[in-house]
Amino acid sequence: MSLLEVDGLCKRYPSFLLSDVSFRVEPGRIMGLIGKNGAGKSTTLKALLHMVRPDSGSIRMFGLDFSDYELSCKQELGVVLGGIDFYRRKKLSQITRAVRLFYPQWDENAYREYLRLFDLDERKCPDQLSAGMRVKYMLALALSHHARLLVLDEPTSGMDPVSRDDLLNLFQALVKDGQRAILFSTHITSDLDKCADDVTYLKDGTVLCSAEKTRFRAAFSHLRESGDPDLLPLEEIMVRTERRDDHDCPAV
Repeated sequence: MSLLEVDGLCKRYPSFLLSDVSFRVEPGRIMGLIGKNGAGKSTTLKALLHMVRPDSGSIRMFGLDFSDYELSCKQELGVVLGGIDFYRRKKLSQITRAVRLFYPQWDENAYREYLRLFDLDERKCPDQLSAGMRVKYMLALALSHHARLLVLDEPTSGMDPVSRDDLLNLFQALVKDGQRAILFSTHITSDLDKCADDVTYLKDGTVLCSAEKTRFRAAFSHLRESGDPDLLPLEEIMVRTERRDDHDCPAV
């Protein structure tokens, strides 16, 4: 069973249209959502989470219609959108006391173990943490209520290379047992070259291609030039596609 099924998701704004976005996120896998700034990545995440109401389309999480079972689905959902934008001068311990009230399945022992694993000091405030440590704290909260699906928006943005590498290794470890899945948007495509199992490419509000990573890269073989490797890296695929202004969906 897919942990997330998005079908025909649409959201219209005066100057932007998210149109017929569809993809699946399977257990034990990491799905990368790519596209240049303004392509609709954040809008897609917000629409599938009902942070903005989609105009049409369907969303299923854990086999349930998200519109009908939103509250129960969110008990198994962990979300990190742009770090910590709330209570930035409160101690982590105070934030945690508030957050855990929303989750009947909160596991205090698991939370303490993630604090130890991530080397987090509850006496600190979010303003005292690096970008990487803020993401790790949000992950600790999500994993402590046994979230099966993690939805992350630009989680490695602003991190140094070592911190990014550590976080990508963590993502791979989290899905290894086949019980969880991760969906994360990024413009740092090298992150996905390392850790993603599947890739969905948004261009101007529509899905250009969504596939397992090797099949995804093979679908863009028409972009290859003399001397190129058989499969282009994701960054080169994006650059060449955007410069060609190519809206044709590759065959996969």
